[in-house]
Amino acid sequence: MTEQNGDLAFLPLGGTGEIGMNLNLYRQGDTWLAIDCGIGFSGNDTPEAEILVPDPAFIVERRNKLAGLVITHAHEDHIGAVAHVWPMLQCPIYVTPFASAVLRRKLAEARLMDVPIRVVMPGARFNVGPFDIEFVPVTHSVPEAQSMVLRTPAGVVVHTGDWKFDPEPLVGPATDLNRLAEIGQEGVLALVCDSTNVMKPGPSRSESEVRVSMTELVVSLKGRIAVTCFASNVARVETIAMAAQAAGRTVVLVGRSLRNLDTAARECGYLSGVLPFLSEQDVNDVPDDQLLMIITGSQGEPRSALSRISMDVHPNISLGEGDTVIYSSRMIPGNERAIMAVQDNLAKRGVKVITDREHFVHVSGHATGGDVQKMYELLKPQHVVPVHGEWRHLTAQAALAQEMGIAPILLEDGDILRLSPGKLEVVDTAPTGRLALDGNRLLPMNGGVLAARRKMLFNGIVIGSFAVDDEGFVIGDPKVSAPGLLDPDDLESVRVREEFANALDVIPDELRSEDGAFREAAKTALRRALGRKLQKRPLVDVHVLRV
Repeated sequence: MTEQNGDLAFLPLGGTGEIGMNLNLYRQGDTWLAIDCGIGFSGNDTPEAEILVPDPAFIVERRNKLAGLVITHAHEDHIGAVAHVWPMLQCPIYVTPFASAVLRRKLAEARLMDVPIRVVMPGARFNVGPFDIEFVPVTHSVPEAQSMVLRTPAGVVVHTGDWKFDPEPLVGPATDLNRLAEIGQEGVLALVCDSTNVMKPGPSRSESEVRVSMTELVVSLKGRIAVTCFASNVARVETIAMAAQAAGRTVVLVGRSLRNLDTAARECGYLSGVLPFLSEQDVNDVPDDQLLMIITGSQGEPRSALSRISMDVHPNISLGEGDTVIYSSRMIPGNERAIMAVQDNLAKRGVKVITDREHFVHVSGHATGGDVQKMYELLKPQHVVPVHGEWRHLTAQAALAQEMGIAPILLEDGDILRLSPGKLEVVDTAPTGRLALDGNRLLPMNGGVLAARRKMLFNGIVIGSFAVDDEGFVIGDPKVSAPGLLDPDDLESVRVREEFANALDVIPDELRSEDGAFREAAKTALRRALGRKLQKRPLVDVHVLRV
């Protein structure tokens, strides 16, 4: 890949062709700039992992040429992987005050105290290495979302991040239309644009409309009310709290991410018009008809508060007949099954579940097709590069650009797009991949640990153990453990144990003296003893104890 002065390139490592895991790179000359570093949720196709992170290997190899990481806003799919990936990057991080408040908590939890964080005010212009960057405030479902304008010798590139047009966003300013129009007058080489909600026609609806509708709904309900939404959606948390106050209800926050969000928001001057929230320990001190809980778990996450409440295993909160749960959120693709399972469990307990299909309780923070067309009119870009979305979202935006006479360029993660000099085209590819967040470790999805877990998940695991004397002859009866495959007392288990013992007896003497060779022979013996009856190929391991 050629790297020369005046050369400008764009490379998505995550978030283009998928929802979440946003990690984007720009190269100017031989210097790189990273934008966003987020997580994604595992879908039904990857049950062995819950949270995924884009593999940063390509930029880690070039980290001495990485000028910095800029975060456009504080959503998990843009900021959630920073604490896990930063130790590999070791670069300065540029964030707005709110994103800084959120990020510092994440870094402290990961015991990372020496990360160079540079706080940049919304709407400011600043430099990161050779990159001349301007933040343009945009509306999104989190405070202080910023689009980025990159001014380079090759021309102006606008990287939108997540955004929408909303004349009354209620928290933070409306998208700065005048500034966008001024940038359009400068001439825009390329618009790298969010595609998530582009398939919805017409203009976006406003958060102010949700507030009116949510208040009408909450005032009409009896019993306990729980509302679940994305923790980072400060405007929505404020909307729910205002609706509760109008109905004479006290608000309780349930879930760690909501408590963290509340602290970060109030630190930065948001939620100032809302009374302090109670904690979940206070929930039973408030009469049912005067209680409203805001709860984490809108995506059906198995360990979330709402999931545990739906199975009646939450230590402080229960819901039942006469209570209502309102889903003030959308389903992220891939989470449908998990969300429906939680809603089903709630319904079994007699809880009424209300979603945006029954009542207007949610509006997307992402630009509709109408918003995107209006953005094109303001910026007048020569080229449009759709990002942030699955292939159907990217192609839908490409079609919109084409309709308006703008040249679209479709990319997937790993495509290196030359923006200058000459024709805009994909000139190379970079290695990409996904890492699974396993506790505090990052594991490659195609590596040995997760491959073994995948095999165990579908085929089970069988462990044989036996003791041998110093000559390698078996003492007593070998044991076979096969949790999830065989019950210890059934006839099939007895048969496997006996055949395993017989197979061990005929292992040649020359293999018995060396533990490694003996163990491999014993594993083969155990596989043979399992035979074809199980019609599975479980993971097999053997423990040999020399006495």
